[in-house]
Amino acid sequence: MYGLKTESNFDGAHFLTDYYGKCENLHGHRWRVVAYIRQQELGAEGTERDMVLDFGAFKRILREETAKLDHTFLVEEGSLMDKTIACLKEEGFTLSVLPFRTTAENLARYFAERLQERGLPVSQVDVYETPLNCASYFVE
Repeated sequence: MYGLKTESNFDGAHFLTDYYGKCENLHGHRWRVVAYIRQQELGAEGTERDMVLDFGAFKRILREETAKLDHTFLVEEGSLMDKTIACLKEEGFTLSVLPFRTTAENLARYFAERLQERGLPVSQVDVYETPLNCASYFVE
């Protein structure tokens, strides 16, 4: 089995609904996303001969996905009133409305799914909220 790892990061604000503590309030993170891909065999021909994947392509894909959330307000769908969403947009804020609670665990799954949709053989994604705390999603 062969594997590669790369990482990217993005800055984003969020809050947790139905949470009783500091994280129920709007706050931000520099989210660090570490992605792992693996496959049984190395490429047999062309540019990717004897590689899992070109590191440049792997980094580019992950960075494109994290860039979509960079400097946005990550909002769980249905967690804010429609008029609040409208006001935030009217004030010029960029929102990323997501169909899940914006925990590190769910963001790890989100990025794993985005990378899989782009054809990468993802095995794991780690999302760090802080330098010392991360959540992992493992692809079975």
